[in-house]
Amino acid sequence: MNFSHTEERRMLSDSLERFLSEQYPFEKRNKIIQSADGFSRDIWQQLANLGVLAALFSEDHGGFGGSGFDIAVVFEALGRGLVVEPVLGSAILAGDAIASAGNTNQKALLEELIAGTTIAALAHDEPGNHYELARVHTRAEQINDGWRLNGAKAVVAQGEAADVFVISARTAGAVDDNNGISLFLLPANTPGLTIHGYPAIDGGRVAELQLRDVTLSPEALLGPLHQGHAILERVIGRGVLALCAEALGAMEAAKAATLDYLRTRQQFGLPIGSFQALQHRMADLLLEVEQARSAVINAAAALDADRLTRERALSAAKASIGRIGTLVAEESIQLHGGIGMTWELPLAHYAKRLIMIDHQLGDEDHHLQRFIALGKEANQEAIA
Repeated sequence: MNFSHTEERRMLSDSLERFLSEQYPFEKRNKIIQSADGFSRDIWQQLANLGVLAALFSEDHGGFGGSGFDIAVVFEALGRGLVVEPVLGSAILAGDAIASAGNTNQKALLEELIAGTTIAALAHDEPGNHYELARVHTRAEQINDGWRLNGAKAVVAQGEAADVFVISARTAGAVDDNNGISLFLLPANTPGLTIHGYPAIDGGRVAELQLRDVTLSPEALLGPLHQGHAILERVIGRGVLALCAEALGAMEAAKAATLDYLRTRQQFGLPIGSFQALQHRMADLLLEVEQARSAVINAAAALDADRLTRERALSAAKASIGRIGTLVAEESIQLHGGIGMTWELPLAHYAKRLIMIDHQLGDEDHHLQRFIALGKEANQEAIA
């Protein structure tokens, strides 16, 4: 099987990496994450103008990509650049939910998302749900003039900047039932919605959402009533692939910085990279990064496969990325010594981002358990 990127993807990757190297240097990125917004609206608009957001949507939805390998190419470059702009939340998570489940009027919003004039965010995680997709406490009750929502959402990336949220709420069933979850489009200026933002440890900002008697019209329902779980599974899967590719880009950057340090830092009159013990550690690290790349390729290739094949490949990739990302972060800092912990060195920021990616959309333990459970489900289907 040929895993070489198409000419269009190579051009997109080259253009994006060139843009980030010229317009998004580390010093500028540090100023951006300390700003009030936690990201740059100017950079966001330039990413949209470059076609980065359009590459994450299919032609049917106004883009020119949208496949697993399009996602992988874009997010590997974003990972190398430590980009904090809300590409994941707006274009992948919320954007794909609207694209896959929205009606004609709701899909009209996609044009604004692709153009970068509107920012969307997925608000699904809740305090204490521990990555369980079906565990939704927020409730939506049907009333005469639409819906009334009450509940809370946690750690919504760039939630303060969002113009609209795709929000999950339980419309039937018990707290952890797969059935009975519905999705809604919630404008950020809706009365009863409170947004509390705070800085994230790895850059950018996140927000907590409180919903107190939030009233929505009947047209706010996104997708079929009670059938939001399947939509969320698809959307979160695409987000998992994006995070894995982003982690791969961050690993590559950390690896390159570590190799350069080993070649230039001298001790006893020799580059420390000439010491055999450090060579062995670096060789092991290079092999692990290549394994991470294979996991990302496998997940990207499986994104349009049947559900069990797709979800197993995604969980396998996320579990591998969690383990390898932590290893790369730890080894890169240790091979740098004390300087690896300093704020001024990009490596420390790559390490923090790798650690936090493990905790987004399910950590290593969660996805390992999920991979095993999906395997059992696949065996039962084969027997039946």
